[in-house]
Amino acid sequence: MQEKFDLLDKKIAEAHLGGGQKRIDAQHKRGKLTARERIHFLLDENSFEELGMLVTHRSTNFGLDNEVYLGDGVVTGYGKINGRLVYVFSQDFTVMGGSLAEAHAEKICRIMDLAMQNGAPVIGLNDSGGARIQEGVVSLGAYADIFYRNTRASGVIPQISAIMGPCAGGAVYSPALTDFIMMVENTSYMFVTGPNVVKTVTHEEVTSEALGGASTHATKSGVTHFTAENDIACLKMIRQLLSYMPQNCEEQAPVLPADQGDHLRAALDTIIPDNPNQPYDMHDVITQVIDADSWFEVHKDYAENIIVGFARLNGQSIGVVANQPAYLAGVLDIKSSNKAARFVRFCDAFNIPLLVFEDVPGFLPGTDQEWNGIISNGAKLLYAFSEATVPRVTVITRKAYGGAYDVMNSKHIGADMNYAWPSAEIAVMGAKGAAEIIFKKEIAEAANPEAKWKEKEAEYAELFANPYSAAQRGYVDEVIRPSDTRLKLIKAFEMLRNKVDSMPRKKHSNMPL
Repeated sequence: MQEKFDLLDKKIAEAHLGGGQKRIDAQHKRGKLTARERIHFLLDENSFEELGMLVTHRSTNFGLDNEVYLGDGVVTGYGKINGRLVYVFSQDFTVMGGSLAEAHAEKICRIMDLAMQNGAPVIGLNDSGGARIQEGVVSLGAYADIFYRNTRASGVIPQISAIMGPCAGGAVYSPALTDFIMMVENTSYMFVTGPNVVKTVTHEEVTSEALGGASTHATKSGVTHFTAENDIACLKMIRQLLSYMPQNCEEQAPVLPADQGDHLRAALDTIIPDNPNQPYDMHDVITQVIDADSWFEVHKDYAENIIVGFARLNGQSIGVVANQPAYLAGVLDIKSSNKAARFVRFCDAFNIPLLVFEDVPGFLPGTDQEWNGIISNGAKLLYAFSEATVPRVTVITRKAYGGAYDVMNSKHIGADMNYAWPSAEIAVMGAKGAAEIIFKKEIAEAANPEAKWKEKEAEYAELFANPYSAAQRGYVDEVIRPSDTRLKLIKAFEMLRNKVDSMPRKKHSNMPL
């Protein structure tokens, strides 16, 4: 019997060695952890249970029968993060460049199936050169098996992808189908076609980093939601992100002990500038209202005219969407609409209440926006809020102009509670522009057109550039002192905790994509 035990120990040791010590050393030289080291730092101590350690590929093409590794280039299994069950796969670049083929994909599909059956998140640690060319179309089919499961799992269990090395060609579509993507700076990249193909087809000279590195996707494309300076920072970020989420769509996010301190925030009473055109940083509003040190921003470097992220309010996990007047005056445009719509839909799918801070002068004008579809893209955010059934609360801090007022979680599209600060301006447009249109003839015929214009601007502002006209009609539930905002929101979300709402029966919606 001891011989059998020895054989088992030998195979386990072989599997743990992956592609061999030489390749492990090369991985470390690139500043990257191995597949197993990543799992070690991601999961709670001693919680990992590996599945499929002894799996090998079954191909004999192009000499593959002479290159067989236990595990076939991916480590799969389950464990715990902060005491909660998760499933994880970690691609091993030391084994044939982490290339994906039949057996490799079967292991990933196995844990995805288990995750769906048991209602727990799936985390993919991607580090792969792409499809294993020697297995031909089998590799392509294997990718599609994963894509299918990503789609079926969407909105049922959280799916998180960490790009910790190369991710190219068909490999990029599985992360793109998941809820959140993280990339590691300087060691990871994503693209459908690499620099060599780009050069051949378009004659552009571009590096892998410039084409699809972490910075590129964080600022230009918006493909990645987070960037991390190294592997360990990335893995810690995943642990933190999961703390705001439930295990699946049937559960609620974990609730931390409530804050028993003073909820008044006097600093908010002086945060809005006297000049309505002067910017201020909406982050300052958010951090004053939410629980201390609970802010976790999503898509921080992309479409900075809108802010989205997770936070806690009196211990409860919430999703925050806020216009940012310090960037492009907080206007809505194509990128910000897509960014916010995606986040709103995630929160709604996983029962995370939504808090909206509104200071929006409207949609960004211009041929670039119109020709690239601001109409259909802006409608995505409108659609996302309108279909959300979680508790939804809006605070209008300053401007709420035009169609953007409707889009930003107004009462008319199903918001549960709407508050406004005394500084709020709820109108079709700014007083200056409105006066120019409404009183155009009077202004033109006046002895002093400039003085008449200012007179009419003040008249319009008195009537509409305030929250009281909206409050009289019930579009705003209450006009509140800024310093009372945190207390009001705590009470509102407590009141809405057992909210029940549903969409009309349908196969699925047809949102403007």
